[in-house]
Amino acid sequence: MRTVRALWGSSHPGPTLVVTALALALGIATGLETWRLALLTTSVFAGQLSVGISNDALDAERDRAVGRTDKPIARGDVSARVAWGAALGLLATALLLSAPLGWRMLAAHALALGSAWAYNAGLKSTPWSIVPFLVSFGIFPSLATLSAPDPSFAAGWAWIAGAALGAAVHLTNVLPDLDDDARTGVRGLPHRLGPRVAAIVAALAVVGGAVAVLLGAAGGDLGAISPVSWVFFAAVVAVAAVTAWRAISRPPTRALFRLVMLAALLLAAQLVASGSAFVA
Repeated sequence: MRTVRALWGSSHPGPTLVVTALALALGIATGLETWRLALLTTSVFAGQLSVGISNDALDAERDRAVGRTDKPIARGDVSARVAWGAALGLLATALLLSAPLGWRMLAAHALALGSAWAYNAGLKSTPWSIVPFLVSFGIFPSLATLSAPDPSFAAGWAWIAGAALGAAVHLTNVLPDLDDDARTGVRGLPHRLGPRVAAIVAALAVVGGAVAVLLGAAGGDLGAISPVSWVFFAAVVAVAAVTAWRAISRPPTRALFRLVMLAALLLAAQLVASGSAFVA
């Protein structure tokens, strides 16, 4: 049980559960049958576990160097060998669970996971660190639509919303760790932009995604936009505005990270609330 707890702690449980819940919600909105919904959700869960554990396995030495006592692998609670075995096994499980949903779903999920693993393996330290997030989150809504009996990619505006969500997540996810990353040579795009600019760009990305959902779900007809969509849109814009204001007027703090994450979650909820409209 100690090993299981350590692996769970290494999997970035919060983001893993949020992304899994988003897959479940999108699958329900798509109208998937129970067995398809179960496979979609469990495959995404396994895939996210593999991404999180592989990230901590690759970062173990850096985490030790900066004294990250919250990281089980760096603490020695589980060996790197066991962690890598679990990460690879979970990756294989994710792909095996995707296969019964069709080759298109399998290929899309493989692309999303391959992109995430590429970030862990080195892209995180380059100016192109945002690209895996644009790719993985951009294709994410299509995992649900490609799991349907009549598979299709999600509508273009859903791709935009997903990519915007991914950009916001990436630009703010590293904000609490900028100092530690600087000490260990990690310099991705957010590090090069700086915390203020990264937070502002993230807020603008979320607003852009919210606009895409608002107009896309209504087919561009403002009169067809539901009150619920307007409420979610207004909430996203309000939180993004507060984020931008704090980034400009005050020294960067963890509050920026929390605000953008709140805006990103509202954007995800707005996408789910669009129902089956995101099915192309």
